[in-house]
Amino acid sequence: DIDYFKPAGVKASELNQVVLTVDEYEAVRLKDFQGMEQNKAAKKMNISQPTFNRLLASARKKISDAIINGKAIKIEGGSYKMVQPRGRGMGRGMGFGGPAEYCVCPKCRTRVQKKRTIPCAEMQCPECGALMTRG
Repeated sequence: DIDYFKPAGVKASELNQVVLTVDEYEAVRLKDFQGMEQNKAAKKMNISQPTFNRLLASARKKISDAIINGKAIKIEGGSYKMVQPRGRGMGRGMGFGGPAEYCVCPKCRTRVQKKRTIPCAEMQCPECGALMTRG
């Protein structure tokens, strides 16, 4: 749902941006956010471990450039294939099979990690108190 990040207080038209491909985003999500080992993450993405390592290094460099140099980050494109979720109860994940793993506040757009046992619709936003929705 969210594919653009920018420094606060600066108009998007005044910013340079880096483009993070969807496959780079997924590599960062699996390795850095979920803490998955590279071999397992590469297997999940159906790519080789060296390819996974290159994606991860490229993504980290782009993210660092954006943070250090005050650039926006746009997530788009790349070489990826969306797969159909398997089994009952699988949600609308970001490709690569599986449900979304975060809840989003419809009012202030705050994102929080989803808790397995609590539906997003029953979680309150920690920032504004509104009920969350699935991200």
